[in-house]
Amino acid sequence: MRLPIVSALLSLLVLTSSPLRAQVTFGPSGAEGEPLRRQVWHVPSPDPGLAAHALLFRPLGAGPFRLAVIAHASTQNGLRRAQMPQPEYRALAAYLVARGFAVLVPERLGHGATGGRYVEDQGGCDEADYARSARATADQIWLALDYLRKQDFIRKDAAIVLGHSAGGWGAFALANADPKAISAIIAFAPGRGGHANDEPNKICAPDRLLAAAAELGKAARIPVTWLVAANDSYFAPAFSKKLVEAFRGAGGKVDFNILPSVGNEGHWMIETEAGVNAAGSDLARALNPPKPMATKKP
Repeated sequence: MRLPIVSALLSLLVLTSSPLRAQVTFGPSGAEGEPLRRQVWHVPSPDPGLAAHALLFRPLGAGPFRLAVIAHASTQNGLRRAQMPQPEYRALAAYLVARGFAVLVPERLGHGATGGRYVEDQGGCDEADYARSARATADQIWLALDYLRKQDFIRKDAAIVLGHSAGGWGAFALANADPKAISAIIAFAPGRGGHANDEPNKICAPDRLLAAAAELGKAARIPVTWLVAANDSYFAPAFSKKLVEAFRGAGGKVDFNILPSVGNEGHWMIETEAGVNAAGSDLARALNPPKPMATKKP
């Protein structure tokens, strides 16, 4: 009797075969904790079969809260990306939560626990495509932001995007979004290609980075706050100023400020409480810009 044997083998094959695509679910994973109602979430990514890991912090109460999305730094080194711990930016998150924001920190594809294919690759040093990598980062920021603003405890308008290094560079590609959806972009030490070959103050194809800044500035509609520490050796203030001029010269609206030196390497300042304190006045202006004064009709 071969039929029972064949049937048994087929059943075993079905049980042991993994599906082509596992079911992906989005939303909270586990209970809220401390500090700041910290909670793990899974949010959409450009890969429909893979959720991006994220952390959510929020104030007490039911909301609805304004949303702040923090876009983390990156690296071209694959091993470093794979070993990257879940970004938290806890000092910055605490600053924002204290001002009534719900704060999402999503981990993008190709990084840490999220894994998957690194879609932000800028390419080789001499042929780096910085505009393309910015748009790839921006797509992931937007997917996370758009998912969260559909939650009942999040306001649908006036979100802000805060980006650090490559995350800040990617945020610039969102400056062409609807200003009602995203009211401000705040970038800390934005750029790509810094520390080329791990050398301080060396940037891959700086002219290409400047050209990409101009390209991103052409379509910008959302005001940008651009901050860099005096002791940043990835995108030093002098070069950052050139990037600002390229972005602004193409039409982007930028408030640029050089902050005091923080720590041994200012590029990482916004990951620390001292860095958040140094940026405090600029953050306050960006979060609550002065309303235009009414003028009397003649």
